[in-house]
Amino acid sequence: MADKNYELNDVVQMKKPHPCGKNRWKIIRMGADIRIKCEGCGHSVLIPRKKFESKMKKKLEPSEQ
Repeated sequence: MADKNYELNDVVQMKKPHPCGKNRWKIIRMGADIRIKCEGCGHSVLIPRKKFESKMKKKLEPSEQ
């Protein structure tokens, strides 16, 4: 099972890659909705938390704290 523990500034992998070809996303906002930013092209997407949790595959890098 995927690691569903995620925090702000973590880099995660989603089940489907972004159209730019990269599959690395940085969490830049957390709340009822989660905003993630593509590490390849810089596009950001706002996703409801429930949908994000079902689409997230795994955490690639923890946040630098």
